[in-house]
Amino acid sequence: MDINQLLRKNIQSLKPYSSARDEYTGEAMVFLDANENPFNEPYNRYPDPLQKEVKEKISRLKNIAAENIFLGNGSDEPIDLLIRAFCEPGEDNIVSINPTYGMYQVAADISGVEVRKVSLTNDYELNANELLGASDTNTKLIFLCSPNNPTGNSLNKEAMLEIAASFKGLVVVDEAYIDFAPGKTLLQDLGEYPNLVILQTFSKAWGMAGIRLGMAFASVEIIGILNKIKYPYNLNILTQQKALELLDKKVTVQKWVKLLIAEREKMAQLLTDLPFVEKVYPSDANFLLVNMHDAKGIYDYLVEEGIIVRDRSKVHLCDNTLRITIGSSEENEILLNALKELI
Repeated sequence: MDINQLLRKNIQSLKPYSSARDEYTGEAMVFLDANENPFNEPYNRYPDPLQKEVKEKISRLKNIAAENIFLGNGSDEPIDLLIRAFCEPGEDNIVSINPTYGMYQVAADISGVEVRKVSLTNDYELNANELLGASDTNTKLIFLCSPNNPTGNSLNKEAMLEIAASFKGLVVVDEAYIDFAPGKTLLQDLGEYPNLVILQTFSKAWGMAGIRLGMAFASVEIIGILNKIKYPYNLNILTQQKALELLDKKVTVQKWVKLLIAEREKMAQLLTDLPFVEKVYPSDANFLLVNMHDAKGIYDYLVEEGIIVRDRSKVHLCDNTLRITIGSSEENEILLNALKELI
């Protein structure tokens, strides 16, 4: 794959901004290169623009070379950058499954890029041939989300890899919830598919939604393009410091994940037992999609009780559904008790 054949022409010729910290590597005693205030250390200094220390820790955690990692302000940043780098506004298009995470559409709309949506089956399964059939010579990116949001299920691995093997553009697999689906990541397949980009996040299993830290894993060439067009200091020093601190808590995170998976299975069964629940869809994420009678009415009732879930009834293939995040055992019990009052 010649990455330059996919890139927008202006991105090919773009001369990226060079910050003071980009032009120097190594140790120094005095920094007089970036017009910083000498007081109020360490916050007076610009953060590492390439987040090298954080990437090294993630590299060891994920068993992926640091040069194959891009860090962004949430996963939304690499989503936006990929569309801006590869899709010519008003000319190129992206293909995505439907239903799925809404930011692919929003990022494409902002850039003036067409989105071609391919419906999942009624059981939320992926059809590789239909997805490939929706693409043409102007399709630069295919977005897949696995485990998918809002459906919760993991997409078929063989189907995703078939798409990666057949498609001439980039295949972006968003694995935001992958920590709750052990053994289903495509990270180990990166080396065989140079057009594959995998997104992960610290917002879910790692409990870091508030610091906004997302990851993209891809070939060195693709990572280089993302670094070329990102804002110079896209991750602030506080985010980097907190990430370094929390990355040392892998054992704690594993305990959280184990507890949440157990709660997910328990909640799936208890919700199924409620007479107004039609179906609880299988989930590999930290939430459940639940089909029920009068989902909007139940949503409004829960709001009055001070319990907030997500009404997904207007989403394609999700009529009369609520998306319920798995909380602590205490929070889940409060929800169940409120729902039992409707019986």
